[in-house]
Amino acid sequence: QVQLVESGGGLVQAGGSLRLSCVASDSTFSTYAMGWFRQAPGKEREFVATITRSDASTYYADSVKGRFTISRDNAKNTVYLQMNSLKPEDTAVYYCAARLGTYYYTKITAYPYWGQGTQVTVSS
Repeated sequence: QVQLVESGGGLVQAGGSLRLSCVASDSTFSTYAMGWFRQAPGKEREFVATITRSDASTYYADSVKGRFTISRDNAKNTVYLQMNSLKPEDTAVYYCAARLGTYYYTKITAYPYWGQGTQVTVSS
């Protein structure tokens, strides 16, 4: 079972940037599709971005398209989420998730493995 640990969250002003990292414990990291999700207070967890195991394809929620970039380094067992032009509405706990598979996946229920989350707070 893969263990996921996120880092890189924090407090940033609107318009600023953060880069989240998620390190996986499994040496077969390259066989996992990865996703980023977020959950704001009082709201349901929602999809943010996903990437295939080979880094060949990515997909984004409309709300972050053009501002966020998901990438991965299979040699470091790490997936990243570069977040630019941050807005107060991006404030949430951000989670990375993993599943075995060839494609990318946008549904929460598609992912059996989750990290503990990292808080991102964007001030106006």
